[in-house]
Amino acid sequence: MDTKTQILDSAERAMRVRGYHAVSFRDLADELGIKSASIHYHFRHKHDLGSAVVQRYSDRVAAAVGDARGHDWPSGVAVFCEVYVNAIKGEGLQCLCSMLSAESRGLPDEVAVPVAEFFEANLAWLRAAGGSEIQALRVQAEVQGAMTLAVSLQNEHVLERLAAQICADAETPKA
Repeated sequence: MDTKTQILDSAERAMRVRGYHAVSFRDLADELGIKSASIHYHFRHKHDLGSAVVQRYSDRVAAAVGDARGHDWPSGVAVFCEVYVNAIKGEGLQCLCSMLSAESRGLPDEVAVPVAEFFEANLAWLRAAGGSEIQALRVQAEVQGAMTLAVSLQNEHVLERLAAQICADAETPKA
């Protein structure tokens, strides 16, 4: 694995655990056994690193959910929930953009904007899968909240159970 990828991997893990402001080039360099100058070679400023981490994460999530047009609302919600359930099972970490959104008022624009774009893309995906604006907002909020609870309680089953309920609710026709 190349140095740039190692830096991105380490920075993403650190930001998903501690947030943007608690991550430093020095800490990343120490963890990777390299000099801080090596990080600066790839990312001139911390906001450049933060932006790259968010973009890579957003691209990964977009690839995982795929094209929304192949789904109706219930199957789209199921796919969306599955991405988050798989993420917590695999990593046990908070969604990067959820973690950073809690800091969004204090983030540099170079990081805050791509975080907001991540959520806007998710909401657009959910609408393209057949949900209304309010349904998309609700599913995004419920899944993110469930993931936050699961991480806090250190119990991935919290997200699994709530995701199953979110999916069941999506299948229930409105009266």
